[in-house]
Amino acid sequence: MVNIEKIAELVNKGYPENFIKDEAIVEAVKTTIDLLDRGKVRVAEKRENAWIVNEWIKKAILLYFRFQGFSRIEIGPFEYYDKIPLKKGFDEQQVRVVPPGTARYGSFMAPGVVLMPGYVNIGAYVDSGTMIDTHATVGSCAQVGKRVHLAGAARIGGVLEPPQGRPVIVEDDVFVGSAVSVMEGVWVRKEAVLGAGVILTASTRILDVSGPETIEYKGTVPERSVVIPGTYTKRFPAGEYQVQCALIIGKRKESTEKKVTLNQVLRDFNVNV
Repeated sequence: MVNIEKIAELVNKGYPENFIKDEAIVEAVKTTIDLLDRGKVRVAEKRENAWIVNEWIKKAILLYFRFQGFSRIEIGPFEYYDKIPLKKGFDEQQVRVVPPGTARYGSFMAPGVVLMPGYVNIGAYVDSGTMIDTHATVGSCAQVGKRVHLAGAARIGGVLEPPQGRPVIVEDDVFVGSAVSVMEGVWVRKEAVLGAGVILTASTRILDVSGPETIEYKGTVPERSVVIPGTYTKRFPAGEYQVQCALIIGKRKESTEKKVTLNQVLRDFNVNV
């Protein structure tokens, strides 16, 4: 049985330049990446109503890059040259991967995940029943819940440094529309719907305009929110200009079918996206 606390202790000792000479630390790092790959540990975990970052796991990923050498990866006529090998064994993991969908070793996809020609980076966790559509990407350490749909060209950002930085969190039953970008540790809570083209960063103003008064959020999309791209007026020395924001135009009903298309949800709000 793996002693997680002991592995974490060794990983945290691995930052001096000569750590590569310490076989115990190197082995602890390799074990951590293997555990990540099998979904036995994850970069962030939800405890009660908060997401807690396991900093030592992010440190292990950074250390893994430091001692991994480059190697050639050949797949049929394709050739790659990288430090991190590709993930394998999708048939045993019950994960459908459509060529040329790619996942790096050290990422985890639960049974029932479908990876179209998209990309999943090291440290990412993708839970069961999720669809990663064509050209969609799940960045390093991002946490994606159950039954999420990442539509074409959606981008879930990654983060490795600083180790204490929260990765992007996309909770269960979220719909992420085409060309949506969720970056810089934004937390999208369960059953939210992000309309095509929405861009969310840590500094993006998320404005709930569904009631008599505007309510502003930053870094978090509330549960079941229906979100579309928007702009607001901001004054600069050269004049007034429109700056991008995100608009919450209503709430998805609790009774709404979980696996719902974007058009079905937006139809209730008379919005075309």
